[in-house]
Amino acid sequence: MLRIEQISKTFHGASGPVHAVAGVSVELQPGECVAIHGPSGCGKSTLLLMAGGLLTPDAGRVMVDGTDLYRMSDNERAAFRARHIGFVFQRFHLVPYLNVLDNVLAATVAQEIPRARECALELVERFGLTPRARHYPSQLSTGERQRVALARALLVQPKLILADEPTGNLDPESGARVLTALAEAAKAGVAVVLVTHDAEAAKFASRTVRMRQGQLSDGVTA
Repeated sequence: MLRIEQISKTFHGASGPVHAVAGVSVELQPGECVAIHGPSGCGKSTLLLMAGGLLTPDAGRVMVDGTDLYRMSDNERAAFRARHIGFVFQRFHLVPYLNVLDNVLAATVAQEIPRARECALELVERFGLTPRARHYPSQLSTGERQRVALARALLVQPKLILADEPTGNLDPESGARVLTALAEAAKAGVAVVLVTHDAEAAKFASRTVRMRQGQLSDGVTA
């Protein structure tokens, strides 16, 4: 479902070049949950952005379901992301002037989703958010906001979910709830990449790879 082949990314700053990702390759099968575990600043988030078609690599290829993301135009890539990839970010990226239900339904802006409202209501209920469905992000706890972001990602029925530090701002109970939902998505056949610096969070994955200084070590089965 996801094949990353020798991708690299270097950023240039006042103090010189920073090799954020250096020749990384990794593969992910449908129904597999892989954790990329490493300390802050090791290149995990940069790798995830490139895997999701949000940041063009300097070298290498990213294949999602057999499609080379960076051989498409920007518009084609955006449309592909909307259909096939769900994102869950540490900072949630909710729309502040939309309530919970409408934030979940925001996924329909880029594409038509059958039974979208009905499915959104089911996801809101599944994540225990029904009493908060008409509340705005500013009225929610951090755990509730992350569950809204996850529901939004799942609404498109993605083939691939990319989660960047999804428990970084959460208490242990809320974090476990989000990780369980990601593990359940993998069991349903979705390929899941979980980027985290938390060794406990990585335990929810079926396979863990370590990242240090822009490079991956060999995979370790959880």
